[in-house]
Amino acid sequence: MAKAPGPAGILPGFLAAKSRVFDPAGLDCADVVPEPESSDYCAHILTLGGRSAVFRAAKTTPTKAGHFVTLWLRSAAGPIRPFDADDGVEQFIVSVTDGERHGLFVFPAPELAARGVMSVDGKGGKRAIRVYAPWVQTSSAQAARTQAWQLRHFLHVDPVPVDLVLAKELFAA
Repeated sequence: MAKAPGPAGILPGFLAAKSRVFDPAGLDCADVVPEPESSDYCAHILTLGGRSAVFRAAKTTPTKAGHFVTLWLRSAAGPIRPFDADDGVEQFIVSVTDGERHGLFVFPAPELAARGVMSVDGKGGKRAIRVYAPWVQTSSAQAARTQAWQLRHFLHVDPVPVDLVLAKELFAA
């Protein structure tokens, strides 16, 4: 269950990323809108550093390695669908926490489209994915391959100091 919202309904998980990463990296954070339907994943849409972004917090699951996160949009007709390359979202920010460890995946939309996570022209795509932080021991070759490409987009937040140079690079990609 999501924690109590902060100012204007903004959830604490998002506020933590803003205070620990976005603000210190000098990323202008505007038009922040919580998505109540996906509040269990701390879902927000926003403009970050002048780019449209989606923020989610991934969840730990009891039986599989990694974290699970939903990445869907409700269509005008009603049912949910994967984000599409034409939806105008430029980045997907996925927060992961495991005890004292915390980090952010900053995925550029073209990478997710190329990997089949986003649909292209309304075809394909996924409504959810599993993400593997660097501290996760993968249990299959497929998970190890997924972790390898995902780690190119990972930023450690805790317990180490945030690498603001890397943060700026990831958010500029």
